[in-house]
Amino acid sequence: MPDHSVIDSREGYLAAVDAIVAGSGPIAVDAERASGFRYSQRAYLIQIFRRGAGTFLFDPPAIGRFDELNTAIADEEWVLHAATQDLTCLREVGLDPSRIFDTELAARLLGMPRVGLGTVVEELLGVHLAKEHSAADWSTRPLPEPWLVYAALDVELLPDLRDAIAGLLDEAGKTDIAQQEFADELTRELTVVRSEPWRRLSGIHSIRGIRNLAVARELWLSRDALAREIDTAPGRLVPDAALTAAAKALPDSKRALAAMREFTGRASRTELDRWWEAVETGRTTNDLPVLRGNGDSLPPPRAWSDRNPEADGRLKAARAALTALSEERNIPLENLLTPETLRRIAWTPPEEVTDASIADALAAHGARPWQIEATSQIIARAFVESMQTPAESPETDS
Repeated sequence: MPDHSVIDSREGYLAAVDAIVAGSGPIAVDAERASGFRYSQRAYLIQIFRRGAGTFLFDPPAIGRFDELNTAIADEEWVLHAATQDLTCLREVGLDPSRIFDTELAARLLGMPRVGLGTVVEELLGVHLAKEHSAADWSTRPLPEPWLVYAALDVELLPDLRDAIAGLLDEAGKTDIAQQEFADELTRELTVVRSEPWRRLSGIHSIRGIRNLAVARELWLSRDALAREIDTAPGRLVPDAALTAAAKALPDSKRALAAMREFTGRASRTELDRWWEAVETGRTTNDLPVLRGNGDSLPPPRAWSDRNPEADGRLKAARAALTALSEERNIPLENLLTPETLRRIAWTPPEEVTDASIADALAAHGARPWQIEATSQIIARAFVESMQTPAESPETDS
């Protein structure tokens, strides 16, 4: 097997653009990040394969923008596996497709039980695809040859996989459904901006007390600022569990914080002044957080029976009906209709529940036409039935 070279110069990149344009068929694209190692989610390697052109491994930090390549291939079909994982980092360097074929999403729509690339490739193409480098630190330079072989194989098999899956979609009558889902991926907001991102801290729901929550907030913000500054994954500095433990304990001195066995992490002691400053700020601030965020999130479904029994009845009835439809159509329930959409409509249904009003509500929440056609009547019927008083059971002899 020949060595795989990484293109890291503008001259090499522009020559590769000409070669890719000269190829034929869809463009297979993949990107490797350094999640868990770096703060940013930028691409550290971009792989492209096209029949008649070959495989190209690009070094995005060295090349910069990919505008010329995007102009040349933007109107072609791009084949990706789990496109939503890569579209954001591709767009950061100027790569923005207008048509995609997502082999992972298509496999879900076909009802395949496991949709990882290695599994799908093995099942449909009979090729074993090792995935031992999927969690590697792709910001490493130079990249080891075995990693490059792995990265190349990720795209070299995608066109064949796309053709196999397209045939199965056609046989199942799901081609139009898949096309609607692919188009939705391209328009979906992939980067969620949170008003209080610190509330993502793992274990935060176990923290009791507003002052403790303030300390958790300040520790999270301090760690995030340092992680951003040195481009390191926050959890590699101090894990979430350590921040949560400190917030619960509310140490009253820097020495007490340093003495906490639960306060771990490679930067837990080297940056002790930073963490103690955050604790002090949380202990003394007048800007106290509320116990729960102010977003428009709904209560967890387990609390609905007490807080909104009517909504609870609607949700359970509709979910049961959609589960049956999911099994009938061999489409996962979460792809048939997102759980969040169903919960929101069940919590706040249209004033008058009809097939049309439910269809309008589904559309307002971003449901695709095929989802509306498949589920609106079923949901409306389930909502109406849930509001009817159950018939009393006949008496039985004791």
